[in-house]
Amino acid sequence: MDNTAQDSDIVARVSDLTKSYGSGSTSVTALDSVSVELRRGEFTAIMGPSGSGKSTLMHIMAGLDSATSGGVFIGDTDISNLDDTELTLVRRRRVGFVFQSYNLVPTLDIRSNIMLPFELDGREPGVEDHRWIDELVITLGLAPRLGHRPHELSGGQQQRVAIARALGARPELVFADEPTGNLDSRTSREVLGLLASASADYGQSIAMVTHDPIAASYADRVIFLADGRIVADRGRSNASEISQFMLRMDHVS
Repeated sequence: MDNTAQDSDIVARVSDLTKSYGSGSTSVTALDSVSVELRRGEFTAIMGPSGSGKSTLMHIMAGLDSATSGGVFIGDTDISNLDDTELTLVRRRRVGFVFQSYNLVPTLDIRSNIMLPFELDGREPGVEDHRWIDELVITLGLAPRLGHRPHELSGGQQQRVAIARALGARPELVFADEPTGNLDSRTSREVLGLLASASADYGQSIAMVTHDPIAASYADRVIFLADGRIVADRGRSNASEISQFMLRMDHVS
């Protein structure tokens, strides 16, 4: 019974995951037999030096890249065995994305971009959905911009729209790649607070790739990668503790 309850709290996992590029003498291993689980309602930061495999891990877990070997699951669905149509449906209904490139639709205004996940899935947002979206819009300072097109916004404002879109439909799992990279410090704190609220209050699982110890300090859990392997999996840590651990990793490598 305990095992069943535990399994129900796992929203994504990889098992003995390996990702290699190239072949023969030119082969490069980006991930080397990685196994990790993401739990429901948990905010996880994924950290590591450049080239450690952290973005590759996120892309494979999100179904945006394929593994060379190993299992990749969202819930109890093995997404490595899905065709393109099935994979698209899983991503649309269960996963949200915040990437550095924003990926906003240029012909849609900001309100329509935020509501796009509902439109694509053919469903009407409910009262609670609207309340949460209104909270996102206000917190992210987007209320005066809802009628604008993406090209009329700064990079930081476009990133806020991408965050509102990813969180608005309340997917069970949200992947964020350096979500505060183009934001000022005040907006960064607000965004990180929203991500923490999405996990604590709405049960969303957040997996955030970041190089910033301050950003990682908002997370419930910090996973450190180096050379394609997980070298540490720690609970909530403050920015100083995270910085010191990263420095030790640099000295070891």
